[in-house]
Amino acid sequence: MSSPISGLPLQGKTAIVTGASRGIGAGVALELGKRGCDVIIIYNSPKSAELSQEVVSRITSLPHHPKALAIRGDLREPQAPESIVETAKSWLIANGRQDKIHILVNNAGMELVKRLGEITPEDFASVYDINVRGTLLMTQAVLPYLSERGRVINISSVGARAGFPGLSIYCSSKAAIEGLTRSWAAELGHNGTTVNTVNPGPVQSEMLDNIPKEIIDAQKKATPIQNRVGTVEEVADVVGWLAGEESRWITGQTISASGGWAMY
Repeated sequence: MSSPISGLPLQGKTAIVTGASRGIGAGVALELGKRGCDVIIIYNSPKSAELSQEVVSRITSLPHHPKALAIRGDLREPQAPESIVETAKSWLIANGRQDKIHILVNNAGMELVKRLGEITPEDFASVYDINVRGTLLMTQAVLPYLSERGRVINISSVGARAGFPGLSIYCSSKAAIEGLTRSWAAELGHNGTTVNTVNPGPVQSEMLDNIPKEIIDAQKKATPIQNRVGTVEEVADVVGWLAGEESRWITGQTISASGGWAMY
């Protein structure tokens, strides 16, 4: 791997970002590309295909011309992660690269707004299959190809440590991500690999539109920095830092990216 160009600390590295056709995932993919990384973005629905290609175009149009690829994969399907990684490996080899993944960002997720008495087993499975099992299986699939000093960055939510009415399935699934992170950090650190979680507060995105307005308004009022929601770019900057060498002594941690709404 060549030495990184000044200002491109992730040059020569490859990242996979799940749920990267829009919102935080797209912002993270673009930020990693700006830092010199080649980026493989994962999307699910057919309607996300065009959005994913737009993200690819934005990355490959950067002045230093990083490579990017969009792969469709439904993380609700247990076999999807292995299929995604096989496609990614073939692409890397075709582009003269080693079949190594340096950074995995587990961002794909879904929310559900339902009161306790309304939740069905199907509701539970739909959220946990993506938010928790999908994160687990995606990380397992990448593990044989994860480089030394690799980075696994999980995207959770401040909801993991907060109680919001109607969001028990979502919040509990995000709390599970924190538990996975701590255990994986203990398992994978022998070769310099770090595993961390980023917990965004409310971020202006399509997903935010589905959260009850009263919850968002209350969060704004309780946010020390400017009483506002965050931006995709602000969260992506935190992920970009965790992906780099500067964060090498940080592992097993959950970082609140919430403007101080949540202070851990």
